[in-house]
Amino acid sequence: MQRTSSKWLVMSTIIAYAAVIIALFMGFKAPAAVNVGTVQLQWAQRIIYFHVPVAWVFMLSFTVSFVASIVFLITKKRIWDLVALAGVELGLTFATAAVISGSIWARPAWNTWWTWDPRLTTMAITWLLYVAYFMLRGAVEEPERQARFAAVYSIFSYISVPITFFSIRLARTIHPLLVKGNDFGLAKGMRPAFFAGLIAFTLLYIVLLWHRLRVLQLASRVEALRARILEQEL
Repeated sequence: MQRTSSKWLVMSTIIAYAAVIIALFMGFKAPAAVNVGTVQLQWAQRIIYFHVPVAWVFMLSFTVSFVASIVFLITKKRIWDLVALAGVELGLTFATAAVISGSIWARPAWNTWWTWDPRLTTMAITWLLYVAYFMLRGAVEEPERQARFAAVYSIFSYISVPITFFSIRLARTIHPLLVKGNDFGLAKGMRPAFFAGLIAFTLLYIVLLWHRLRVLQLASRVEALRARILEQEL
């Protein structure tokens, strides 16, 4: 069973990375956006094929952590704490990628790498809240209390995620509203690459979550074995 699971994981990993490469290639070959100013900015617009998928994935990952934290508090099963932890780890990774790629686009679009726009401000708050998640886990040594406190914190921190998403609809902002209408605000030739990116990065996230969860489970077993050996020695 373990060997079969490993084979599926390897195959899924290869498929996910191949899908990401194909999606990025499609984004590079897709027509540049029109009516967006200079030629430089038209080419900078291509970053949406990376920026939007990683932004979607970081919100998905924090949502997974949110749900897993609720389930952990209900069931008290260790596996759900590990899912929540992996969700925050990957969520922060993709959130960082979203911030960096967004800044690359902002430089030619806004003539600055960063501005305290409502979307960017709420994004920064979300990022800091989830960094503090790891600080909380590190401050509590007892595993059960650590998992319980982390779950409660993850649930309350999640409120920043929908606020970040809806900030461009609830406040005046210079951040473009991409997802609008049936065409998602995209020219017809841009849509295949856009949706391919969303699918590919979602697959990549699922595979990375699978990998990370296996590592965390192994680390948890090693730690439990170590604690048992220390108890026997004492």
